[in-house]
Amino acid sequence: MKKIGLGFMLVIVNVVTAQERIAPLKFGDMESWTVRYIKESSLLGGKTKTLYVLGPTDTIGCANGNVPYTFAGKTIWGISNAYANVMGVAKGATTTQPERRGNGWCARLDTRMETVCVLGMLDVKVAIAGTLFLGSVVEPVRSANDPYGSIDVGIPFNQKPKALLLDLKTRVSEKNVVTKALGMGVSTIQGHDEPEVYIYLQKRWEDKDGNIYAKRIGTARQRFPKTIPDWHNDYRLPIHYGDITKRCDFKKYQGLFPDGGQFKAKNSQGKMVYIQEVGWGTADDVPTHAILMISAGCYPAFYGALGNALWVDNLRFAY
Repeated sequence: MKKIGLGFMLVIVNVVTAQERIAPLKFGDMESWTVRYIKESSLLGGKTKTLYVLGPTDTIGCANGNVPYTFAGKTIWGISNAYANVMGVAKGATTTQPERRGNGWCARLDTRMETVCVLGMLDVKVAIAGTLFLGSVVEPVRSANDPYGSIDVGIPFNQKPKALLLDLKTRVSEKNVVTKALGMGVSTIQGHDEPEVYIYLQKRWEDKDGNIYAKRIGTARQRFPKTIPDWHNDYRLPIHYGDITKRCDFKKYQGLFPDGGQFKAKNSQGKMVYIQEVGWGTADDVPTHAILMISAGCYPAFYGALGNALWVDNLRFAY
């Protein structure tokens, strides 16, 4: 499996207070972005789309054709923005982008409808929630049938922070209506979609057949049901270790996969396989990988409350 040094994951300089050590995540201050330009196919109108990656300051044009982005070695952050090429039809989608905050930048994550209209006849619509996560996207995306099939979730990580700190604000619909847009046709269901932030610390291993298994070592997951109109700085998300199902504040969606999410990762042969969570670790166990997911919605892929948004900045671990 891929090895990414801890020095790449966290900036070297740590801020020490009287009570705890604060370690900013690499690029977590949202001040550095790679700008990409993707030329969509003439069947879709031939427009040039702007995509962003949370990573080194750079610009990647499309003068010599669309270029899949190689995340490894550049950034620890995957993103919902992606270059897709399905049966030779190129498409770009952007739901997460930098936005001005004072003299600097933050990240804005939106839930939007992406439309693919071919020659004015075939009209494909999907609902996409803006997302940032630790990991990478395997580009170009070749199919929408397996929405997590191109997402390599999580990075190597063997530390045990007490909490995640971040600045955030939200815009959340008060309506109990969720749009379902899986491609052909759009409908609504009853429900309340909410922005969320979560961390899973896992102890992973791989068997001789390339299957990836994991035990959950640390958990933090919170949803935001109401609009937070002004910045809440230094929001604290405590990480709890071991089996959390007996906690009085435990919620089903914080549990093991699949209720806690169903994701894939590359095995040692480079094949994308499901991460199979087989149980809870103990509070004394040391993790091997970290999953950090920040999203404008909490529903599965292609569901969401259109117009919901989450702004985040200054991601840090507290020890």
